[in-house]
Order: sequence, then C-alpha cells, then structure tokens
Amino acid sequence: AAVRRHIRVDAMTRAQSQTGDVPSAGRLSVGAGLLLLAVLTVLWGVNWPVMKRAVAEVPVWTFRSICLFGAGAGFVLICRIAGQSFRVPRGQVRPLLIVSFFNVTIWHICSATGLVHLAASRATIIAFTMPLWASLLAVPLLGERPTVYTIGGLVAGLAGMAVLILPQYESVLADPVGPVVMLVAAISWAIGTVALKYYRFTMPVAVLTGWQLILGGIPLAIGAMIFDRDFDPTAVSRQAWLATAYAVIVATLFCHWAWFKLVRRFPAVAISVGSLAIPVVGVLASAIGLGEPIGWDALMALALVLTALFLVLILPALQSR
Repeated sequence: AAVRRHIRVDAMTRAQSQTGDVPSAGRLSVGAGLLLLAVLTVLWGVNWPVMKRAVAEVPVWTFRSICLFGAGAGFVLICRIAGQSFRVPRGQVRPLLIVSFFNVTIWHICSATGLVHLAASRATIIAFTMPLWASLLAVPLLGERPTVYTIGGLVAGLAGMAVLILPQYESVLADPVGPVVMLVAAISWAIGTVALKYYRFTMPVAVLTGWQLILGGIPLAIGAMIFDRDFDPTAVSRQAWLATAYAVIVATLFCHWAWFKLVRRFPAVAISVGSLAIPVVGVLASAIGLGEPIGWDALMALALVLTALFLVLILPALQSR
C-alpha cells in the first residue's frame, strides 16, 4: 500500500515491515502493551528535563557522544545475543550514512544545544513539530499530495510556534540560538524520517538502529575531542552523571527497544495516540523537576501543537482504516 503520512510512528512501522524485528521473547498481550506504552511515554517525556540537568554540567558534544556510543554498544550486544548479523548489506552504506546524519548527528547535537539555551518545556514543544515538517517534505521527496489534514496541521503547528516565541521576541532576539537549533533539530529528524521511507533497508531494524547510533555518533565524538578538550569529568556532580546514565540506558537504549516492540505488535494509529502524550509529559516533568513556570503561552502552544499532531497523525490514519 502507498505510504500516506510521513510521521515517525508510521516510518518506523514501515521500516519494521521491511527490515525485520528487534529481538523479543513472544508477543505482547494487549494489557502488557498498554502498560509498556504508558511506561515509554513517561520515560521519554521525563527525559527532556533530565537531559536539561545533564547538559548543564556535561558539555553537549561529550554528553551526546556518551549517549550514542553507549546505546549503540547496547544494540550490538542485543543483536549478538539474538544471533543477528551486524553486517551492512551491499549497496546500503551510503543510504545508512545519510539517514544517520539527519536522524542522529544533526538531531542529537541540535536538540542538546537547544536545551542549553531554552527551557526544557519549550524545547519539547518545538521538537515535536517534527511530523509537520515530515508531512511537508513528503510532497517533493516522495511525491505525495498535501491534504486538508496536512495543511491544517501545518497551520496549527506554526501558530503554536508563534504563540511560544512572539510573546518573548525580545529575549529570543537577544539569544536566538535555542529556538533556531531546536527547529533545525525537528526538521533534521523529519528529513531522516522521510529518508527511512525513501530507502528500502533490508537489514533488521535493531541492526539499522545500532548502526545509526554508532555512525551518527562519530562526528559528535570528533567534535567532543575538538570543543570539549578542557572538560573535567571529576567536576561533574553525581546528579549530572546519573542524568547522563538515564539518557543512555533508559531514553536511548530501552525506549528504542520498547518502541520497536510496540510498533511490531500494535497498529500505528494506537501508537500514534500514545506518542501525543510525550510532549505533555515533558512539559509537566519540566515544571515539576526543574521548577519551570508553565504560562499561558506554553499551554496554548502545547494545545496547538497537539492539535496539529492529531490532524497529521491520527485523523488520516483513522480515515484510511
């Protein structure tokens, strides 16, 4: 069937059907799947204020290098235990490099940099505009026609961005790095998502993910050696190292494994509904964990972005079914 929407959920679902499964022991029951989805939503949402705490002490390049190579090594171990070959098929090296660059390298360095200059709650809202840009990029890259849902979602998403930024335009003009790099991160994630649809990978999805993390992490490791030469690990607090460990083990390794397990078992529509709660959890967790105020602008922007995601993610899939 023709691909209808270029969203992260559906992209991973399609990739799953093309490349095989991550290792798993049996099929999930509906109850266990719902529980895993709830846990995944909370853990990924909480990751935003956790990352904010980590990058306050660990330099961005070093932090992301640790996350990517740590989780990449975890995927290598998972594949070895499952007896899967970690070999890249002939002719897929170049597409793998392209996908890794946008999905991992640009996304991870820009999202972490954005957290240094921006409140975690606002960074979360901007990051989750990704499906809107993916839907827009799908028109020229994959030849899909824009629909009423796509246009409506883009309008709502842009309105949410305006509500988030315009009331603080003076501070944004004084330090525009945060919003700009977060927007670049969201667009890069969208390009990587569309690229996953464009290229037909034949390797198992766990292998594909592991290679993306490792290859995408190489430029960040080089950047860490260049820009973080004066970094002193002994000066980092225990809380920051615990936050870094959470980002590696929980947010990058476990959550990716859980995501693939869910998209293997359940329809994309159901997973899409669950993913809508991630930015909500991120905003609430930032308020509770970091004491970030939630003003009317953040709430309005969140509502508009969630409306946009609903138009792009849910309604077209329900209509097609």
